[in-house]
Amino acid sequence: MWTIIKFNPKKLQLMKKEISSKLENETIYYGPKILIQYYAKNKLQSKEFKLLGDYIFCYNKNFSKKNSYEKIKFSRGLKYILSGCFLFQNDIRRFIKLCKNHENKSGYVETDFLNLTQNKKYKFLSGPFTNKIFEVIGIQ
Repeated sequence: MWTIIKFNPKKLQLMKKEISSKLENETIYYGPKILIQYYAKNKLQSKEFKLLGDYIFCYNKNFSKKNSYEKIKFSRGLKYILSGCFLFQNDIRRFIKLCKNHENKSGYVETDFLNLTQNKKYKFLSGPFTNKIFEVIGIQ
């Protein structure tokens, strides 16, 4: 079962090691990344960004058991575990599959991931601009 974890970026490796040792089965982590390339001082620069920021997907068969969250709750580097992930397993799997389908050979999500097109109207579904319609003017 997949769960979503918010972590301390400085202690990510420590958190992964500690969670894997506390849970019996193999633990899989997935955090999609995107590589942005830009020019600075006439040189091509690259910068890696985590698509989800401080969040990472974590899979373990034991997450379906209620006490498994209690085992890892106080792991170093773990800020918190999003509750209710068991309700949205299909959506999580679909998002991970979408990200993996758009990855290049280096493991970075390609820029065509969002499938945005110019001069097409879109609608915000949540946040402060809920139900507001916007149009993509240009893609850079």
